[in-house]
Amino acid sequence: MPEEPNLRKLDARSLRGLAHPLRMQLLDALRFGGPATASQLAEKLGESSGATSYHLRQLAAHGFVADDPERGKGRERWWKAVHTGLTFDDALLTDSDPAVRGAADLYLHEVATTQVQNLSTWLGNRATWPEAWNRVWDMSSATLQLTPEQSRELIEKMHALIETYRDLPASDDTAQVRIHTHAFPITTDGKEPQ
Repeated sequence: MPEEPNLRKLDARSLRGLAHPLRMQLLDALRFGGPATASQLAEKLGESSGATSYHLRQLAAHGFVADDPERGKGRERWWKAVHTGLTFDDALLTDSDPAVRGAADLYLHEVATTQVQNLSTWLGNRATWPEAWNRVWDMSSATLQLTPEQSRELIEKMHALIETYRDLPASDDTAQVRIHTHAFPITTDGKEPQ
């Protein structure tokens, strides 16, 4: 998979610092919405500013967010995301420490939940978007017969294609477009996977 600039590779320590639903929401809010204060994030996420402040400090302790000194006035503290994205190592799912395995499971389930929420939000709000955007969204699925090697090849090709669009210049008619990819085996005949 092509390397995205400014990615943070999750390890056992950083994963334990991130694997909390509110921390993951805060990090996404800063990554996709830009710098904000704890109070602004609390209002956006429906949380108390005390909770957002605490979890922002925890994210900072693990290197996910940092102060944005160019913004604040007086005692107002602004936060920004340090990295543009995260990478997850599947080895975390089989780590010898059960706490790491639990954090890995929680992280993956929160990512899946967030992706479903993103899609549900689009479906609920799509009528507020211009007609041009309502003609180009996608919610499709395909079921293929693939080997693990063919699955890896397909995933790598999808990611390579997405990368070709990453650095296109913004204009008046661009918007952030969220691309979710999912590739996983399923059983339909009751047989155990081999």
